Amino acid sequence: MIQDYLKAGYPALIILTQEQDRAEECLPCEGISFYSWDCIRGIRPAKRPQTVEEIRDPVEAINWLNSHQDSVLIAHNLHLFTDIPEVIQAIQNGVTKWKSIGSCLVMISPVIQMRPELEKIFTVIDLELPDEESLFHIQMELAKSVKVEPNPESVRAARGLTEFEAETAFALSLVKTGRFSSKVIAEAKAQMIRKSGLMEFWEPADIADVGGLENLKAYIRNRARAFKPENHDLPKPKGILLVGIPGSGKSLTCKAAANLLGWPLIRLDIGALKNSLVGESERRMRQATAVIDAFGASLVWVEEAEKAFSGVKSSGETDSGTSAGMFAHFLCWLQETKTPVLIMATANDISKLPPEFMRAGRFDSIFFVDLPGLSERREIIGIMNRKYGTEISLEYAEKLQGFTGAEIEQLAKDSLFDGLDAAMEAIVPLSRTMREEIQNLRDWARTRARFANSPDEEVTEQRKIRSIGGAEAS
Repeated sequence: MIQDYLKAGYPALIILTQEQDRAEECLPCEGISFYSWDCIRGIRPAKRPQTVEEIRDPVEAINWLNSHQDSVLIAHNLHLFTDIPEVIQAIQNGVTKWKSIGSCLVMISPVIQMRPELEKIFTVIDLELPDEESLFHIQMELAKSVKVEPNPESVRAARGLTEFEAETAFALSLVKTGRFSSKVIAEAKAQMIRKSGLMEFWEPADIADVGGLENLKAYIRNRARAFKPENHDLPKPKGILLVGIPGSGKSLTCKAAANLLGWPLIRLDIGALKNSLVGESERRMRQATAVIDAFGASLVWVEEAEKAFSGVKSSGETDSGTSAGMFAHFLCWLQETKTPVLIMATANDISKLPPEFMRAGRFDSIFFVDLPGLSERREIIGIMNRKYGTEISLEYAEKLQGFTGAEIEQLAKDSLFDGLDAAMEAIVPLSRTMREEIQNLRDWARTRARFANSPDEEVTEQRKIRSIGGAEAS
């Protein structure tokens, strides 16, 4: 694409990339002379160390191109000088001349930082990150030098890295393990998330720490097959929405799902992306999704989605449309991204979620997470006994009807200090304080969501009675 633009006579291009050396390698084509400029080394033939002219001033370098026919000047970090009036004027004066003599100014920059005076002059091109073939070639070179077998799986794990980052990650893996380890590559790759400052990298949870929710676990295990290389023909799920009562294990399940998939876990905090400057929140959201796309296979966890996108329904009155703009980009990205990522979002209050969020095609499934049933409470007690060293009898689960998993955990912790009975009396379960809200959630989920767990028989019986009563009334 870059060479086509040059052959078509485009006088000014911006190549968006962090890989300046790689950009220089991609650009050259027959019939055109290529030169490189930076403010330290001056002008030199592209990919050659010697200097042609010691022109370090950006204005002089731009004017140099006026007298060189069929030439391309690759200007490194010129975007740092585009606030200078003389630089702007030099580019504006040179564009017509460059077009007439078949020359071009190519700015290599990691960001689009363009003054309004130059916006219509430059054409922006994204230099894609290296593909698997290029990364495998880098690994092969290292493998030959140390006589180690290459590992295609670790090459796939390196997708989204620059050539420099991939080479250093492969080298680190050799130093730490003596081979090309996918795990070490993934750990090095986590730097992408940390350096972005837009998201958090979390440790996945053990699925054994999730009590109950067997329907949801089975669904995730089953869908995980679609992401295996041998099942490339299976449709890949994009998102799962978990709706339910606070403390019922939605967040823990998201962490455990990353473990089931064998993927890194990224927490996308929508609220932290918001900024008071006009347009900055939307830009940060676009940047965050771009980083996720570059990172590759991962589970992206969005906590309390109804709070994250609060104000979308009346954005004009609350935040000048910021939430609506972020929301629109997130939904578009969720539906259109080709990157193998799984979005898992949680919500406590379904009424605050915009209808577009739950439209068919956005999320593959919506699960309702109810209060744990008797067998699930027994499983949770067993987990807490193992976790905190308590000795709560499994039969005690019968007394805990209406308790969430989080409340059972709090009971186990408090019992170590106050005794089991005193701890039990001190806890007022949400099923008592939020009785109406929980019932409304159950009524909503009865025809609109899958059930993640098997609730108590008493709750199931109440549902049947309401269903029969509603049928008779109609």
